[in-house]
Amino acid sequence: MTKLIRIGTIYVPVLDVDFSAAWYEEKLGASVNYKDKEKAIVDLANVSVFLVKANRNQSANFKDNQGNECFSATFEVDGEEELVALHKDLREKEVKTGAIEDRGHPGRNFVFFDPDGNMFDVWSELSRNSQK
Repeated sequence: MTKLIRIGTIYVPVLDVDFSAAWYEEKLGASVNYKDKEKAIVDLANVSVFLVKANRNQSANFKDNQGNECFSATFEVDGEEELVALHKDLREKEVKTGAIEDRGHPGRNFVFFDPDGNMFDVWSELSRNSQK
């Protein structure tokens, strides 16, 4: 049986493709690989992120059963020192970020938001698959 290997693409709804592509490039260091009026494809953290033109008030976020807004993707950095450095860098670039948190599992996390309100998580631990 063939098994799934990795996530190749994440789709993120955005209002303005040009603005969002430039934001991901400037604030997160993404590389824009393709862009038209309906979408931009950016390379970020070894994943293709499709920034797809969507209607106003759309986001990749969802609510859990207790009504808390949740992110749909977590990026990883290699250790707490890297997490703190990235958090500081994003704040200096005026990216909306949450506080660094201890969520009761190994490592620490924080969330950040793109201009369309899409929330992403950052974790200070590398998953087993990324350590190969």
